[in-house]
Parts: sequence; structure tokens; C-alpha cells
Amino acid sequence: MPESRWIDDQDEFDRLMEKLAGVSEYALDTEFHRERSYFPHLALIQISWEEEGRLEIVVIDPLALDMTSMRGMLESDALAVLHAADQDLEVLYRACQRVPQRLFDTQIAAAFLGMGFASLARLVQALEDKRLPKGDRLTDWTRRPLDEGQIRYAASDVEFLLGMRRELIARAEKSGTLVWIEEECERLRKKDVTPLDPDTAWWKIKGSRNLHGSNIGVAQAVGAWRERSAQRRDLPPRFVLADLGLAGIVQRAPRTAEDLKKIRGYDGRFGKNGGEQGILDAVAAGLKLDDSELRRPPRGERPGEDLGAIVALAQAMVAQISAETGIEASMLGNRADIQALAWGRKSGRLSQGWRAEIAGHRLQELLDGRVGLAGDGKGGVRIAPLA
Repeated sequence: MPESRWIDDQDEFDRLMEKLAGVSEYALDTEFHRERSYFPHLALIQISWEEEGRLEIVVIDPLALDMTSMRGMLESDALAVLHAADQDLEVLYRACQRVPQRLFDTQIAAAFLGMGFASLARLVQALEDKRLPKGDRLTDWTRRPLDEGQIRYAASDVEFLLGMRRELIARAEKSGTLVWIEEECERLRKKDVTPLDPDTAWWKIKGSRNLHGSNIGVAQAVGAWRERSAQRRDLPPRFVLADLGLAGIVQRAPRTAEDLKKIRGYDGRFGKNGGEQGILDAVAAGLKLDDSELRRPPRGERPGEDLGAIVALAQAMVAQISAETGIEASMLGNRADIQALAWGRKSGRLSQGWRAEIAGHRLQELLDGRVGLAGDGKGGVRIAPLA
């Protein structure tokens, strides 16, 4: 493995960011913690790039640095190569309010090429015939100093990304999937990484789509109170108010502290530091919300329709399309995507882009009764037109 360089000096970091803004591509990974916080806390940045025919690797200590100059690298035309970039993009945005202008995700590419959603270690083994060094997955990356083994383990996450990208592109060009990979990487790059809108937090409450009447207003107001409190205190929402307690409050709409204490899933810890009065005020505000003020989740389903059977049938078709194309089935479309298509929602993922081209149009034919599924006599499934 090439030697990595540890950077915790501001001038050195600023000069590096200026240099990397001018390269054609770089590999990037982050280490962060968020188990006991609302926001992810950046602890380490690993970057590799090629210079004069050799691979350079740096491990950067963001705890010692002002990250502002990293914006120049992220805003440049240099291609950022990451693996499973979803959370990294959120972390980068929080650190310097930017994400890369160009992105290639090796996990996404592998999912189009018959490798499933491969871990980095499995992909390195498959493409490079190398094994990544084993490390402690529970390492506290905020601890300083890190030992040599920890730094080496972190640096290995970017050692092979650039080479794997070249191999994945070569395979994608042969299979004709490169355009779809690039489209999906761009969709991920543009994904909203800002904190959740508190007024829509209630959509995540179990059974939220079945709420009626004043319960909807209470759900919206109390859900928003919990989300704002969690953001302000940088705590996971469940630490502010447990999901079970939130669901109980929505159903019972307590008016007094005594009412609140009788709700299953609520205990005194949630009422500390003004929490009790905050919840009761939110309940009262929610009961007063006018229908025009409610932030309802997107809907499109036909009232009273049970979609269980047709969704199961569509999932079987997705599995068949996955077998035909080699594209990971969950990448093609999950249950929520299929439901959105069945409900006629035009903004769903299966109604747009490469997913519509590969799977969405064929699924729509199934939903419309123009094609059906049948066994092929060999343990598989075939898609056939209906007479």
C-alpha cells in the first residue's frame, strides 16, 4: 500500500485543496459518527489521486481544520469517485455546504453490472484480487492521536477506487449500461442532503397515512416539535421523544400533564427541560390547524384499494427483469416505487429516466393487464402478452 500522509496543518490543507481542484479525478471517503446525534459529525477525510504515475493518499484531520477551502475542490470539474456515497455527501455538505460537482459511485456501478450492492471489501476482492486490511468497525474516529493501524485502515478505503472506476467503466461500455450508471450517479449527487423539514416529519410515524381528522394536525405539530428539538439539541429524534410515545400522543391528544403521563411509551425523561410543556403546546396547536395548513404526504392511490396482490406480482416481474439485465433488483425499483407507479404517481422513480426505460414501461403493461407472468418450465418466470 502506498504511504499515506497525515494532514492537520491549515496551510498544508489549503494548498492541497487548491492542487486537487486542478486534477481530473480524485477518490474520497469519510469517517463520521452519528449514533448519538442528529447530525453526522465528520471525523476523518481520506483522499487519493494520481500524480506523475503514482498514487498519492492523504488522511485529513477535519477536527483541527477550517474546511472552507475544500469547497474549491468540490466545486471544480474534477470527478469525485466514492463508494456508497449517500451518507458521505450529507457529511460533506454539513462540513462545507458543498457536494462534488461530478460524481462516480462504484457501488452504484457494480449494481448495474451483476455484482449487487457490493461492499467495498467485496468489490476490491472481485476487481483487484486484493483484500482490504481488517480494522475495528467500532473505532472512535474522533480520538486523537490515531495509531498507525487505524490510519492505514482508513487510507485503504481510497486506495483502489480510481482503478476500480476504470474497470467498471470498461465493463459498463461493453454492456451498454454506462449512460444509466452516470444518470443514477447524478441523481444521487443531486439528492437533497439538507435536514428534514420538521413539518413533514410526521410522515415517518407508523400508520401516518391512515390518520384522520384532528389526529393529522396533532401528528404534524408534535412531529415538528420533536424534529426541531432534535435538530436544536443535536440528538436523535427518538432521544427527544420515543416513536411509541409520539404515536400514542397523536392518538390520544393529551391536554394536561396527567394525560400525557398515562400514554404508553412516554416517560418523565422526555418531559425534562421544558419538553412536557412543549409537547402539550404542540398538541394544542395541532388541534387548531386548518386543513389548508396541513402538510399531507404525497398520495395518488385509489381509496379503499388493496394493492398487495398486484404489488407482489410486480415485484416478481422486477426480479425477472433483474435476472435478464443483471441490474440489482432493489436498484430497479422497491415496493414504494411500485406502489407509486400503481397509484399513477408521475413523479415516482419508475416513471422517469433509465428506470422507466428498463422496468417502468414493462411494469405499466402488467398493471394495465396487457402482459402477464407465467412459469417458464425451468424454475423461472417469463413475461408474455395477454390475449
